[in-house]
Amino acid sequence: MSRLRTLNLRNLTHPADAQHLPRLPPVSINVDDGECLCIAGASGSGKTLFLRAVADLDPSSGNVYLDDVERCRFTGPAWRRRVAYLAAEPAWWAPNVRAHLSNVSSEQLAALGFTKAALDRPVDRLSTGERQRLALLRLLARQPQALLLDEPTAALDRDAVTAVERLVHNCRTVHGMAVLWVTHDRAQIRRLGARVLHLPEATVTPMPRSDADYSS
Repeated sequence: MSRLRTLNLRNLTHPADAQHLPRLPPVSINVDDGECLCIAGASGSGKTLFLRAVADLDPSSGNVYLDDVERCRFTGPAWRRRVAYLAAEPAWWAPNVRAHLSNVSSEQLAALGFTKAALDRPVDRLSTGERQRLALLRLLARQPQALLLDEPTAALDRDAVTAVERLVHNCRTVHGMAVLWVTHDRAQIRRLGARVLHLPEATVTPMPRSDADYSS
């Protein structure tokens, strides 16, 4: 069970980047155990910058806490094992899938529409959507306490979107993971969470839930 909290968090840009990267307003949020907070905003509003600031991948000011333990108490790698970031374009460092997912189970693969044969496929033969789904499984294999997801279903068809939403829902309900999920899809926001963080205004508002059922 994990609670994720930020207090006046904002990104710090290098002077050379000041004209190219937006500056986030100070963002303070509280995401409870098992809660999913959706992050919305126009392109260029800073959604990815916010996730990267929470993940401690870019310089930032303010404070971030996991279960009331401040981020500065962890090394960068130790923090990112607990608060795991999935980029919109995940990186792959070996040519075959198995090198990245050696400890994934058949059940976990099946949850996102794969068989064990997927482990023997070359990464460069995967579609964008297949890479997104397998990268999510790779991330979950580390058993993080919180997930930072940057448009994880952007390249997926409807069935694959449902499978990803169901898998993350199960992670929330069974393991109490706190989730930050960037999405442009208002219908997805209604399915996933009762609140949404709007950037760049940095306001959090309630959203009506849909009747989506991920229990099966």
